[in-house]
Amino acid sequence: MPTECIAYNETGYFSTLMCDYLAEKSTLQPFYNRFPKLENFEAQIKEKQQSTLTDASQRSILVKALQGQYANVNTSESTLKNIQKVASENTFTITTGHQLNLFTGPLYFLYKIISTINLTKELKANYPKYEFVPIYWMASEDHDFDEICYFNYKGRKVRWNREASGAVGELSTEGLKEIFEVFAKELGNSNNAKELQSLFENGYVKHDNLTDATRYIANELFKEYGLVIVDGNDKALKQLFVPFVENELFEQTAFKEVTATANKLTEVDDSYKIQVNPREINLFYITKGIRERIIETDGVFTVNNTSVRWTKDQIQLEVKQFPERFSPNALLRPLYQEIILPNLCYIGGGGELAYWFELKSYFEAVNVTFPMVLLRNSAVVKTAKQSEKMEKLNITNRDLFLKREAFITKKVKELSAIEIDFTSQKEHLQQQFKDLYKLAEQTDKSFIGAVAAQEKKQLKGIRHLEKRLLTAQKRVLKDKVSRSTELQGALFPNNSLQERQLNFSELYLEYGSELIPTLVEHLQPLSGEFLVLEL
Repeated sequence: MPTECIAYNETGYFSTLMCDYLAEKSTLQPFYNRFPKLENFEAQIKEKQQSTLTDASQRSILVKALQGQYANVNTSESTLKNIQKVASENTFTITTGHQLNLFTGPLYFLYKIISTINLTKELKANYPKYEFVPIYWMASEDHDFDEICYFNYKGRKVRWNREASGAVGELSTEGLKEIFEVFAKELGNSNNAKELQSLFENGYVKHDNLTDATRYIANELFKEYGLVIVDGNDKALKQLFVPFVENELFEQTAFKEVTATANKLTEVDDSYKIQVNPREINLFYITKGIRERIIETDGVFTVNNTSVRWTKDQIQLEVKQFPERFSPNALLRPLYQEIILPNLCYIGGGGELAYWFELKSYFEAVNVTFPMVLLRNSAVVKTAKQSEKMEKLNITNRDLFLKREAFITKKVKELSAIEIDFTSQKEHLQQQFKDLYKLAEQTDKSFIGAVAAQEKKQLKGIRHLEKRLLTAQKRVLKDKVSRSTELQGALFPNNSLQERQLNFSELYLEYGSELIPTLVEHLQPLSGEFLVLEL
């Protein structure tokens, strides 16, 4: 099965921040704990062992909560054993997180979880005296329904249209039966289509809320690999978070530390984009159908867009009595996760890692171990037929990553019988003008400006001719070039990475139950490279 690995910084699809991180640029080192290399995990384990947050009593609370969450889930023996393993002081987790996107959302959902599973395998092989458990953290408390209410299928959106408020995990699945009926017809009648239909129906039609539906689907896809799915919207787990909620309400440590760190990050390189800006209080208040920000003004705490208000003593009592009502925002959720789990490493996309880099000093201020952060695997999957077409059209894997105009220009120049590269002519012209500059200096220096203007004019003319010739050849070679761009468009839909556009169902239709095992076989989380994979 042919594969090729390409460095992330050679793809043109990853930010300067991510490329600098992968290159272990020294100026970024203050913003993370340890770089995710195999040999660095031992020190991370030792540091995590020293934390009071991983003691036996806290592990026991976590295990009990997970057993409760899995009470009505038909999972594997591997997953049940992994839940039980968490009670042991020699067990650690590797975690990824994702929103509750309809039918898993973009393809990279699979890559995040497979990266997590494969890293636990690699760690077990190299550190056999420890146990490592893969975790998928469901973002069940998010409230941005518009981000999760659709997935792409064959170039169009399958969308769940409804009014929504509050935490998305608590949303009723009402209305998804109608979507299932339409989607099922589009899938067709193949065996693979029937498996997808069953997965969608059993997930969304036979479960009452989005959390349970998402857990069912992720469990069905990955239970054989021992994946443990965590729902943080749990009273027992929120109880562990109470001291940090109080710190957030009364000390506002996150706001101070993250603001300072974000400023330092942009001082390193002004091209680094600040992923998230902290608020004075980074907590939401959750009740039925409501998830709104908590705001403090002159010692009075209110819930945005509601009449709810407390004094300091009243909100402190509310936190102790109803910890489940206090929900961390995107900035605070990493802290909540690291408090609950005996976690060594978080695996996420570039945007996620960018906001982790803003958090290190905050973790230090509240005395919580900062995990390693690892960029998830990325891949382009192509069929054998697409590979054959690429060979006929003389398209390399690296060509696919070119932006559309650069790709077309390259193909036209390769296909054209006429030389469309005027580099030698431009160099010859520049050499001639060097001689003219010398002559001007020896005779009348006032002519230097005129020589420079003439040089600029003639170089511009040559570039214009080159551009016109290229445009003319594009017309002549339109048919051949269009076959190339059509193929690139199939693998990079909407001029974007395949993994950000496709839903896994399109690949599952083609490869069926072999899809995930094949990806598990080839994705290597510590490789630091983008995978082009022919299936």
